[in-house]
Amino acid sequence: MTNGTEKQEAIFELIKCMSKAEKRNFKLYAGRLAASEGSKFIALFNYLDSVAEYDEARVLKNCPVKKEQLPNMKAHLYKQILVSIKLLNARHSLLMQLREQVDFARILYDKGLYKQSAKAIDKIMPQARELLQHTILLDAVALEKQIAEANNSSSDSASTFDSHLELTNAVCNSINSEERLLEIASQLFSLHLKLGYARSNKDLELITQYFGPRLKQFAGMRLNFLERVYFCQAMAWYHYIRHNFLDTYKFASRWVALFDGNPRMKELMYDSFLKGYSHILDGLFFMRKYRLFTARLRKFEMECSVVGNINDNAVIISRQILYAGRMNRHFMEGTFTQGIATVDRVDKLLERFSQQIPLHNKMLLNYKAACIYFGAGRYTECMSYLDRITETRNPQIRRDLQCYAKMLCLIGSYEAGVDHNMEYHIRSVYAFIVKANDMHRVQKELLAFLKRLGAIYQTDLKEELRELFLRLKALESDPDERRTFLYLDLLSWLESKITGRSIEEIIRTKFAASRK
Repeated sequence: MTNGTEKQEAIFELIKCMSKAEKRNFKLYAGRLAASEGSKFIALFNYLDSVAEYDEARVLKNCPVKKEQLPNMKAHLYKQILVSIKLLNARHSLLMQLREQVDFARILYDKGLYKQSAKAIDKIMPQARELLQHTILLDAVALEKQIAEANNSSSDSASTFDSHLELTNAVCNSINSEERLLEIASQLFSLHLKLGYARSNKDLELITQYFGPRLKQFAGMRLNFLERVYFCQAMAWYHYIRHNFLDTYKFASRWVALFDGNPRMKELMYDSFLKGYSHILDGLFFMRKYRLFTARLRKFEMECSVVGNINDNAVIISRQILYAGRMNRHFMEGTFTQGIATVDRVDKLLERFSQQIPLHNKMLLNYKAACIYFGAGRYTECMSYLDRITETRNPQIRRDLQCYAKMLCLIGSYEAGVDHNMEYHIRSVYAFIVKANDMHRVQKELLAFLKRLGAIYQTDLKEELRELFLRLKALESDPDERRTFLYLDLLSWLESKITGRSIEEIIRTKFAASRK
């Protein structure tokens, strides 16, 4: 996009995100408007739909719009597109239907048709309570109070107002409890977004001391559906960031089971349901529970054919989880060459939804793609994916991936034979990791070995590799060092260098042995 501010490009991004059905529906909707009103913004829509980039000068040249009219015309077009999409999707969305019914009740009230308005409210309230739509419920209660005040002839108005007060207090208490749980889950997610997994025992203690008591207070409480979902979500993040993948799996399983037992809430909160599956798959992957992992992955693939096709957001979330899961399966099986086909799908997903997928998710998918190519022995392609991560200028987003991408890039450079200026690059990576406060013994051992490579005789290389392997193997179960092995399978790489076999063969052999 060459010209225009982010605000000016919003209309362009919206049009490019529309499906064929939505574009067709918009043209039908716009065609109902008077020709004098609709012709200009329809022409603007058709032009923006036909071009690949937003260029304001070309827009003015090709559309019957003056420069001073363009901001208002874009704002008008933006609003009309949203209205047409709402009309198209309302019949598929329970929330839109409920909000629409509240609007209808308000219209009837404004017309002085109090009984009809009250009947509409009576239909809304049970659904809003069942679906735990608190804001809609509060709007309905507020309108019902107004109807009661307008209909002042009721003999039991006092008891009606008391029931309204009781309901309002109960709803507000639920909102408060849900917000507290959501805040904890958001804080844990934010911490993971910056650091990845806990880096040391000190990190683990701080997380436990701060979040443990806040979560414990909800453990014995009687919770509604949303509170239970948010509690499981917070607990899954709490254990995930602390490397406790068994409890991550347990709470994520409860999280997903809640939705399986309530299909209507699954439809309303499909994004939360899908993310629960992500924690299940990650927990099983890190525990190396292959049979359970593949069974859950197959089940998720079936879910994607239903829940994952609700709308673009569902497609974006479900495909990220699905492709990450498939790449993890290739890591477990050692089928890296086959995994390149999944990487191709990841590339198409990132290209199609480049504006919608968050940076941290792009970094994770690119890192997994790089590991697939590394395992397949295609180091040049591996480094091209790592470059997408190391070029990130924001040190506050997934510092862990930035550190390990730089380390893997050093190994890839060595394997690809492009190790000129290796000493300079090692110093640069060392300084970056120290600045990120992520330097541990494994990193020091690896960087020291790479730095000495130029001085090691070829005849002594295997022995040096074997000694490094033994030193790192001893650190694999160290609580302060195990984190690195979640990101880099250094032991399989070293074993392949020592034995002369490919990484793919090494991991396939380990996988076959574990299956026996």
